[in-house]
Amino acid sequence: MATTRLIPLHVGEGRSAGTAIRDIIEYVENPDKTDGFQLVTGYQCDSRSADMEFMFAKKLYEQKTGRVRGRDNVIAYHLRQSFAPGEITPEEANRLGRELAKRFTKGRHAFVVATHIDKHHIHNHIIINSVALDNSRKLRNFWGSFRAIQRLNDTVCIENGYSIVELPQFKGKSYNKWEGDVSRLSHRDRLCLAIDDALSQKPRTFDAFLAIMKQKGYEVKGTANPSFRGGLQKRGIRMDTLGSGYSAEEIKAVLAGKAKHTPKRQAPVSALPKKQNNLLIDIQAKLAEGKGAGYANWAKRYNLKQMAQTVAFLQDHGLMDYEVLSEKASLAAEKYHRLSDEIRSAEQRLAEIAALEKSIVDYAKTRDTYVAYRKAGYSKAFRAEHESDILLHQAAKNYFDSIGVKKLPTVKSLKAEYAELLAKKKAAYPEYRKSRDEMRELLTAKANVEQILGITRKENLSQEKSK
Repeated sequence: MATTRLIPLHVGEGRSAGTAIRDIIEYVENPDKTDGFQLVTGYQCDSRSADMEFMFAKKLYEQKTGRVRGRDNVIAYHLRQSFAPGEITPEEANRLGRELAKRFTKGRHAFVVATHIDKHHIHNHIIINSVALDNSRKLRNFWGSFRAIQRLNDTVCIENGYSIVELPQFKGKSYNKWEGDVSRLSHRDRLCLAIDDALSQKPRTFDAFLAIMKQKGYEVKGTANPSFRGGLQKRGIRMDTLGSGYSAEEIKAVLAGKAKHTPKRQAPVSALPKKQNNLLIDIQAKLAEGKGAGYANWAKRYNLKQMAQTVAFLQDHGLMDYEVLSEKASLAAEKYHRLSDEIRSAEQRLAEIAALEKSIVDYAKTRDTYVAYRKAGYSKAFRAEHESDILLHQAAKNYFDSIGVKKLPTVKSLKAEYAELLAKKKAAYPEYRKSRDEMRELLTAKANVEQILGITRKENLSQEKSK
């Protein structure tokens, strides 16, 4: 799963800006970590001289703008991007790092991408020049930038078929704190839990046990009294230092059936896979099909950018259960249709009031003429002379009969009712528009999830019947 972290780089005390940039670039370009510089690339700069090019851009910026800051000046940004172990090749990771940095800076800033392969997980160090290529402005670390970068990183990874973090917390956690969210455990506790889980798989021999530990990402050294190094451990931990029940001899006795293993501690709930519905896990599984023909055919039919937007929506709203998503979509649709019906009913009543008011005014204006027409014995000559008023009066009377009005309301009362209804309608529109947008987002997300995971309408109906 890919994670990111953005770190502003300042000059600090006791060093120059040039020294600060040179130090960080030398660190990320370390040949022992980048396969002899093979995994170092630059954008709009030569990675071999990036520190000097960054400083030259800084001088041009100061000359062009006249803006000079002190030790708090941000001279560059350090963007870290990590990937799940075994998920990506170093070359592909470097390409994704370039894509992420280019999108984040909109191609307006030079940067260097160094892919490190010295840990159990491949990760990128991206150094971005704070000064733009045209030397007219600087990149600002705005409020919420980590959230924006994480969202952008999710989009890049999904578009390229790689996993992302479920429900990121947007607080700049490092990679190891995302591994099962057991950051409160020590390295020894993590190792004990890994050993417990390995033993639960009932390996037949000690060598098979060590093989399982290697599969879990641990580096194993020695056989008589092995040590394990994994995650962000700086050094290995020997088995005989883990406490009772975890030495090599004790584990061998358990494997031989001569002893029973008692876990040192219960695994926290968050440390073990949760048996629950999780749309992100299901989508990740679809992405994991990635490298085969099935995924290629599916990707042709589906817009990966749209999928990235859907995943972001699900994360933002905590909708990782399909049933919850479906229920919220149904409730949103019900609310929208209820508000729509209320507004439509108000509009219908407003139209009725307007028509009634017009008919009352027409009836009143032509009443004297129609009374005179009636007294004249419905004379054809009189009708010909006042036909428009007579027709208007008859139309008003027919309208009253059609709506069943026996006693005419006053125009004043109709105007008051009209004004009240109109005010309520206008007040309801913001909530109506909000509910409409929420319904569209939820229904779109639901439809996209169904398309991603191949959930058919027939399956939906059967699920609804079973409730």
